[in-house]
Amino acid sequence: MTNSDYLLKAAIKKITEKLNEALVGKIEEATNVAQDAPEIIKKEFETLKESIIEEAARMKYEMSTKENNQTSKTNQDPTIKNALKEIEEINEGIERLNKILNKLN
Repeated sequence: MTNSDYLLKAAIKKITEKLNEALVGKIEEATNVAQDAPEIIKKEFETLKESIIEEAARMKYEMSTKENNQTSKTNQDPTIKNALKEIEEINEGIERLNKILNKLN
């Protein structure tokens, strides 16, 4: 073998070693992220759930305030009734989700 052959083989060997080290490191990082993913998703879901509950309560409060401010001759608008009913259904759905999540813990 010539010196250039040894040089080429050494270069290939060292490049392969470096690539393997980098690949193993990235696989370890991906594994760590994958292990943390369920907790991250759960926290994000909890945050979303809380914001949905807060928004539903705010909307319900606004609707009830508007209802109280209406005169007696104007009955409650069917659109508002439907919206309140939907909010109530959403709240019930969120409560069911809470129960399911609490069972998982």
